[in-house]
Amino acid sequence: MADACHHHEDHEHHGLEGPSLARALAAAEARCDETQERLTAPRRRVLHLLLAADAPLKAYDLIAAYGESGEPAKPPTVYRALEFLERLGFAHRIESLNAYVPCRIQGGHVAAFLICDCCGEAAEFEPDFAPQIAAANAAGYEVRQVTLEARGLCSGCREH
Repeated sequence: MADACHHHEDHEHHGLEGPSLARALAAAEARCDETQERLTAPRRRVLHLLLAADAPLKAYDLIAAYGESGEPAKPPTVYRALEFLERLGFAHRIESLNAYVPCRIQGGHVAAFLICDCCGEAAEFEPDFAPQIAAANAAGYEVRQVTLEARGLCSGCREH
């Protein structure tokens, strides 16, 4: 995907850095404190990598990039961290890409993504699924998770 995009340098980058990244990590710490969970060093490192990334990351990308001095992580370390981050709503798994992104919308919500087939960008948005979830509840079904993935071309790729 992103390899096919020869103009991706022109795209706006969405990864956090500097004070924005520090604020996002501090907010995650605060949310963990509220729920009496721990943002351990491995969980924090994986969240840091996701927040700083410009595109969805596969688990093996996170494993390779994990060590600050270049050493990879042990796979169970990253997979456990991802499981925690998903459970607490800090990250989402994009099924069709088998990759992860940080949650850009606070609070419980339906995860929805616009995925560019050219550059690989995955923009999160919040759709209105309330009527469908209400209908499911009325039918006696408990909806626990919904993820919507729409594929196409972002505005930057459409222009090229």
